Amino acid sequence: MEKMELSPMRNMAKQKPEKARRTKRVWRLKLNVTWQRMKKALKSGLRNRLRVHLASNLNKLPTLKINHHDLAIIRPIQHVMKKKKPIRPTMPLEKLIQFPYTAADFVDRGDAMTPTKSPVENISTRWRELHGLHNWEGLIEPLHPWLRREVVKYGEFVEATYDAFDFDPLSEFCGSCRYNPNKLFEELGLTKHGYKVTKYIYAMSHVDVPEWFEKSHCTWSKDSNWMGYVAVSGDAETTRIGRRDILVAWRGTVAPTEWYSDLKTSLQRLGKTNIKVQSGFLGVYCSKGEFTRYNKLSASEQVMEEIRRLVTFFRDRGEEVSLTLCGHSLGGALALLNAYDAATYFPDLFISVISFAAPRVGNIHFKEKLNELGVKTLRVVIKQDIVPKLPGFILNTILNKFTAITGRLKWIYRHVGTQLKLNMLHSPYLRRDHDYTGCHNLEIYLHLLDGYVSKTSKFRWNARRDVALVNKSTNMLIKELKIPGCWYERPFKGLVLNQYGRWVKPGRQAEHIPSPLNIESCQEPPPF
Repeated sequence: MEKMELSPMRNMAKQKPEKARRTKRVWRLKLNVTWQRMKKALKSGLRNRLRVHLASNLNKLPTLKINHHDLAIIRPIQHVMKKKKPIRPTMPLEKLIQFPYTAADFVDRGDAMTPTKSPVENISTRWRELHGLHNWEGLIEPLHPWLRREVVKYGEFVEATYDAFDFDPLSEFCGSCRYNPNKLFEELGLTKHGYKVTKYIYAMSHVDVPEWFEKSHCTWSKDSNWMGYVAVSGDAETTRIGRRDILVAWRGTVAPTEWYSDLKTSLQRLGKTNIKVQSGFLGVYCSKGEFTRYNKLSASEQVMEEIRRLVTFFRDRGEEVSLTLCGHSLGGALALLNAYDAATYFPDLFISVISFAAPRVGNIHFKEKLNELGVKTLRVVIKQDIVPKLPGFILNTILNKFTAITGRLKWIYRHVGTQLKLNMLHSPYLRRDHDYTGCHNLEIYLHLLDGYVSKTSKFRWNARRDVALVNKSTNMLIKELKIPGCWYERPFKGLVLNQYGRWVKPGRQAEHIPSPLNIESCQEPPPF
């Protein structure tokens, strides 16, 4: 019997299963290759960046041609790779801490509100320990509340150098302090700390810069800027803290020539020693000019003259005296140079430095000399702030990891003292987007410091410092708090409405006009 001839369509149906099996094997091979590539990428540490789509990977295989019909078949397989979901808090902001701030907390309804500061304790028996006698061992992790309050206090003294600094380019007194030394703390609300200003410090940046980089307008002084002040504790505060404390607060970088000095990275030798420090910082600290009104004496000579006078005066009265130097950014560097001078002149004086966002200043020999002189240094830094990693952001960071090999090299910058590191991400009130300018702001430092407990703890729920201060000169607070950014400015930008109905720029009161005579400190400290 003759075999019946099959229809061509039936022959195709018979061949289809075999072709389908081959296609299936090819797809299995492609999927296996793709999956192996995925696992290799995940193991290589790219988990957070990898966004793999199976279809796009298959398209990259050179031996395979995939049409739109095939892609439609394999698209469902893409869901095998689960995308990493963004980390979101499981609770709203109001639940992250016990007593959170909301926009309603910043509306003054005349009722009793939480005080902005905690009660202060008598630290007369432990002041040496709080100022680094044992290098703050056991006081930082976790952060001792007494130490926190003392460091915040000194930080507010440094913040005063920014709040009182006149850097209005339209002001005839640009570069000076807005207030008379006797009114500084009163105007800024710092009389609560019990200190009295005894002298202002002026500095000049002795560098050659282009004409467009200098002040292009007439000011009270072409060469000098107000750089900080010297203050001393009053009788009541002296009793509380256990000694007569001489305070020197140094301002950070604001003027263009100061920025120029900061950018210089060369090391300069001190005398005939192996000690080297950054030439730009040393220039600001030591520069003077015979024909200048405010810097016939350098900042170094001005501050050391006042320190010697105060130390001698109070020691002659039989009092125990300490010297605390503090500063932010460039001011932190100047505080270290000041500490070197003071410790050399007064080897038996207890000297401590509290710096915020301070850069590296000198080499290994500078660090060792300060340790030898007994200077105690606490460096407060923020993890996201780049300034404490300068100078030598890349080179020094790498070389410092090989201290056993590079430790004695004279041209490598070294940090001095004990570090207290803060983290922007610990505060629920700060925005999460990276703003490297905001990370360097001193008010951000004080905010994080007030809420800091330890590296592994959440932001302190009973932190007292006013959160709105964060936005004085930044815009780092979360929008939910509805605090305007950069709100700290003079009303109407300094203009006033005169008796004739015209908006004019008023002159300063006579007592607040800077004068070279203010550089000379009075013969006796102010009465307390």
